[in-house]
Amino acid sequence: MMQTVQLLNHLEVPLMILAAVLLDRLLGEPRRFHPLAGFGNLARQAENLFYGPSNAAPTARYLRGIISVSVLLTPLVALAAVLQQSSIFGTLFSIVLLYFAIAPRSLREHAERVVNAFSAGDLPDARRQLSLIVSRDTGQLDESGVARATVESVLENGSDAIFGALFWFVVAGAPGALLYRLSNTLDAMWGYRNARYNHFGWAAARLDDVLNFIPARLTALTYALLGNTRSALHCWRQQAHAWDSPNGGPVMASGAGSLNVTLGGAANYHGVCETRPVLGAGSAPQASDIARAIALVQHGVWLWVAVLLLIGLLHG
Repeated sequence: MMQTVQLLNHLEVPLMILAAVLLDRLLGEPRRFHPLAGFGNLARQAENLFYGPSNAAPTARYLRGIISVSVLLTPLVALAAVLQQSSIFGTLFSIVLLYFAIAPRSLREHAERVVNAFSAGDLPDARRQLSLIVSRDTGQLDESGVARATVESVLENGSDAIFGALFWFVVAGAPGALLYRLSNTLDAMWGYRNARYNHFGWAAARLDDVLNFIPARLTALTYALLGNTRSALHCWRQQAHAWDSPNGGPVMASGAGSLNVTLGGAANYHGVCETRPVLGAGSAPQASDIARAIALVQHGVWLWVAVLLLIGLLHG
């Protein structure tokens, strides 16, 4: 009896992760009243409150950004820590929170809409579907450009919207997953190097960098193990440092190498063309490579679940 209890204790976190993944597979992402959307509205209100006058000094803007991040994250993460300890519904709360924090089914469905548009021979619709998941300009992209941007989005969001949250759930439970996902949301809103957010968004961007450092590299390793391992590891080692993001570089380079495609290059953001380093090896992505990228991420999720369950069994 004691051994059974110990085994269940060691399997508690992996089983909660499995439950959250299955819940996502069954229900998908909520179409209305998603907690992250509500948090985004709260963040906009905090920005309006704390941003300050347009002529504020850089130091003051940094401080206002730090205060905004702290005010938004501290009470919510603390509340999650309290609710997680509840003997009545702590486990259920943790599973549901992780379900809201990850989105493998939503990522797959958004990318598949681009694939379906290609299958129908409707490039304009493929561009429209892509515009729902990326911030770059999509209106003038050819088929290869749409495929490349979609593959990049799948690989990047696999790290940001799935594996990062899973990692922090393992490390720190529901509060860890919540802290990661909310900081990731703030980085997506404020982490821009432009006149408005360069100073105010510094705290959100740096916190996201810190929280993503280990998960991004575990994601890169996951991509490497599930595809062309030799190519992925070579691209990671040789190319990742050239990417603007210290965490995005390993993820994108490894993913591109794993799929034997090339990513990066020119991309337009709000009318401005940015030339990014070329990552990966092989040919430019085509529509068929989107499905391969989706499978890479989905298989990665199940690999993580299997490894965590195995670790729990071995420790039990």
